[in-house]
Order: sequence, then C-alpha cells, then structure tokens
Amino acid sequence: QRILAVGPMRLTRVHVPTELAVGATLALPETAATHLLRVLRLQPNDRCVLFNGDGCDYAARIVTAGKRDATVEILSAHALTNESPLQITLLQSLARGEKMDWILQKATELGVQAFVPVNSERSEVRLGDDRVDKRLAHWRGVVIAACEQSGRAWVPTVVAPQSMSDALDALTTTVRCLLDPEATQAIAEFALPQSRCVLAVGPEGGWSPRDRMMLHAAGFIGLRLGPRILRTETAGIAAIAVLQSRHGDLGIPPD
Repeated sequence: QRILAVGPMRLTRVHVPTELAVGATLALPETAATHLLRVLRLQPNDRCVLFNGDGCDYAARIVTAGKRDATVEILSAHALTNESPLQITLLQSLARGEKMDWILQKATELGVQAFVPVNSERSEVRLGDDRVDKRLAHWRGVVIAACEQSGRAWVPTVVAPQSMSDALDALTTTVRCLLDPEATQAIAEFALPQSRCVLAVGPEGGWSPRDRMMLHAAGFIGLRLGPRILRTETAGIAAIAVLQSRHGDLGIPPD
C-alpha cells in the first residue's frame, strides 16, 4: 500500500471494491482491515485514504477497530487527474510466474489501461482451466497493489488468458503496434494517429511465424525497439515508456 504524505500526516492508501460516498460509514473488507490494523497498527481516529477505481481518492477516519474488522467514516472525496492521455492496451504473451507479475506491476505504474494475456505458440506457460480463475485473481491483485503504490485511482482491466485468434477478434482499438525485432520502423519514430493503441509483446522465444502472420493480418504494424534483443518482461515496459514519453505524460512537467 502506498503511503501518502499530507501535511504532517502520512496516510495509507487502500483499495476497497465497493461504492464510496462522503459521509458514509462502512465496514472494511477483512484484507484491508487486517493491513491497516495489524500491519500498520492504526487505531480509531487515525486517517487513511480509500479508492475503488472510480477516479477519486476518499479521505477516511477509522471509527472502530477489532482484531480483523474495522469501520471507517468517509470524510471527503478528491478527483485525481493523473491518468495518461494515451490509452494503451497491452496484449501480452503469457510469461512465467514472477515475470508476468513484473509486467503487470510496471505497466500499471506506467499508465497502461488494459491487459489482454494471450496464449501464443511460444508462450512460456500454459494454464489449465482449473488454474485460470486463481491466476486471474492473482493478476488483478498485482494490478490493484500497483495502483495503490503509484497513486492511480482507475484500475486497469485484466481479462482471462485467451487464444491469439480470440484476442484479435475481440479488439476494437484501430491503432495496433507489434514489437518485432525484424521490423524496419523504429518505435521512437512512430507517430500515433490517435490517443488509443494496442501494443503486442511476444514471448521469450519471440513471435512464431504463424502468430506474426495473424497479427499482421489483424492490422498490427511492426515496430523495432533497438539493436538489442530484450526479454519479454523488459521489452513491453521499455516500449510503453517510449510511447508514454512521446504521446502520453511521462516526463511532462506538472502544471
């Protein structure tokens, strides 16, 4: 959880998946209450910040505190304006374990708005039906924690892993970029014609010929990052940083 400095106070920022309204008193979910009370040792009348993904931060005061439960009073709401004007959907070939967590975490910090994990031909991992729900819940938890840390009040969407064909059929964004070391066009020179795009990042072994053919047939433009081959958990993050620097809000001075 992110710690927000407000004057002399340091406030913990916690995601709460429920409707929030100024003046309301509500019981916190057990995970949030446990973190605030047992880990951070907050007491009644201590302050925290809640968010639910609606674009606002809600200042709150702890009213009651038990061993695993707490109620809070919402004192005020503040709309945040730190979302990037560039709306990126990351179409990411499934990576193994901590690599996928790293991608989700860092891409969320950099402002990605949606994640579409895909089973490409050379994906490092295959999830059986019995593991998909658990893994998806884990990924969404990683994204929420990254929002808590980075100060985002909108939570990016994460869909269940899909086949390449299903993922491409579901896409609605028209500007489609494909990281490809064989491409001739540099990502730093690519001029986005609008503020929404899909970025496709391949697996550790690179896109297979069949996957590359499917992506090109779906309108993806091949873009090259540079002279070195990057790992899948590095390539997407580097590309997002370039796009956010050129077309988003990375490196932009504050108002």
